[in-house]
Amino acid sequence: MSLFWRIFVLDAVGLIVAAALLLGPVTVSTPILPGEVLVVVAGLAALLTVNAVVLRVGLAPLGRLGRAMADADLMRPGARAVVSGPVETAELITTYNAMLDRLEAERAASAAGALSAQERERHRIARELHDEVGQTLTAVLLQLKRVADRAPRDLREELGQAQEATRAGLDEIRRIARRLRPGVLDELGLLSALRSLAGEFTTHGLTVRHDLRTGLPPLTEETELVLYRVAQEALTNTARHSGADRAELRLRPVTDGVELLVQDNGRGLGAAAGEGAGIRGMRERALLIGATLTVSSRADGGGTGGTGGTDIRLRAAAGAGRADAAAPVGGR
Repeated sequence: MSLFWRIFVLDAVGLIVAAALLLGPVTVSTPILPGEVLVVVAGLAALLTVNAVVLRVGLAPLGRLGRAMADADLMRPGARAVVSGPVETAELITTYNAMLDRLEAERAASAAGALSAQERERHRIARELHDEVGQTLTAVLLQLKRVADRAPRDLREELGQAQEATRAGLDEIRRIARRLRPGVLDELGLLSALRSLAGEFTTHGLTVRHDLRTGLPPLTEETELVLYRVAQEALTNTARHSGADRAELRLRPVTDGVELLVQDNGRGLGAAAGEGAGIRGMRERALLIGATLTVSSRADGGGTGGTGGTDIRLRAAAGAGRADAAAPVGGR
């Protein structure tokens, strides 16, 4: 029975009973006797109680819908409100769930287009940095060498410093170009790209160990790129914000797919820190391939082998693509 008819029938019953009492032998004395007051009050209390129960039961699904709407997060798709209650309420919840389905599909399509355009732009900028700026700096470096060979002795030291500065700038441009578009991923595969990434982030203040297993199932190019980008963003967050001195990068096959884990011994996210743009970007990339991203934080510190730091875990399904057959690589 719909919520309308429940309330209507209850009110109709109350009015019919009241009318029957007025037309029947029941009378109210003047002054009112205590027994008559008791009967009227009891009847009114019973009517109000039944009315409250009907409203509580009928409106409970709306309360659950409100909580579901407050907790809805398109970055964590799949959660839906339970369809229950009267016809009108059930139709409202069904419409809300259909709206969530549409919004999630539209967001996934929009994010896919945006990230695809981002990757194309990264590729273009990396190519221009490598082919144009890099070649220009290489020509400048060669010219400085020719000038230094013919320059007076008192100028050679300054020209040598200019050469070193130019060489450092050239190395930085090449590093930026590699991070913008990992050519090693296209040329040598996922495992080699992750090894190179771990080596790149291993600096004087941060040591990145890696444990990359062989026997990975075939992965699509999109899945490999998402795995690489999530690892890159996770290590970037570790290097910039965590205060960690050790991190570990793992990739292993699991049932129906692969699991990527980036773990550090930093200070963790903290209870009130929330998720920044980096983690949101990782979640958006995970949604593109239907992967599951889990971020857990241990705020007490203590190392990759202890209880402190942050774990970023990405589970991706296997798909038609290439399998990386590189040799197994242990921690470094």
